[in-house]
Amino acid sequence: MKLIVTGATGLVGSEVIRLALRNPAVTSVVAIARKPVLAPANVGSELQTSKLQSVVLESWTSPYPESVIRHVEDADACIWALAVTPSQSKDMDFSDVTAICYDYTMNGLTNMAAHASKPFRFIYTSGVAVERDQEKTLPFLSEYRLMRGRVENAILDFAKQHDDQGVEVTVAKPGGIESPGRDAISAPFTTMLETFGHTPTVHLSELAAAMIDQCLHGITKDPLWGEDLVEIGQRALSPEDYLR
Repeated sequence: MKLIVTGATGLVGSEVIRLALRNPAVTSVVAIARKPVLAPANVGSELQTSKLQSVVLESWTSPYPESVIRHVEDADACIWALAVTPSQSKDMDFSDVTAICYDYTMNGLTNMAAHASKPFRFIYTSGVAVERDQEKTLPFLSEYRLMRGRVENAILDFAKQHDDQGVEVTVAKPGGIESPGRDAISAPFTTMLETFGHTPTVHLSELAAAMIDQCLHGITKDPLWGEDLVEIGQRALSPEDYLR
């Protein structure tokens, strides 16, 4: 499988790349970013790291240039892990936040679907608190959560409109993400996440492995909640694959 990854330098994207490079079923990993992407640590052999292709994209809202298209061609799947987090958004103009989260994503999906293999599987990394129902009144982070929900709705609508072209999508909606080197998720935050009715936390490696598994073996449902990601990820991972 040839896999495209965006958000490659972030927490989730870098772990997706690490596990994809370790997976023998993944033959090529195309990391699209604003700057060159290096293979993460703890990948393994040079043969594994050689599967990584770093592709620099300067304009994320324009048609992809030929230098990018040639790497996108014949791709089987994409894990889109590029977004602005709620904490990052507080220091940004919301129009810029929307452009990165919505415009970049839809432009990317449109460009990729036009040149990738059929079927083409697209997995969007979102969060448990993101709301698709645009009529809901939300008690916190309303503007942000509804905007991210519009992104989810848009990619699902795109897949329906391009079903005859083999475009398949799903959204991963984890709660808190546990990872070595990060502060432990606090009890109050865990309690808040539990109010959404799903497994409140997922290990970073399980999240990444679950999305790779869906790319490889087919999308099983939408959305993928925390409990789905934990179950699929634990099944897909060997003990030595976990980030430690």
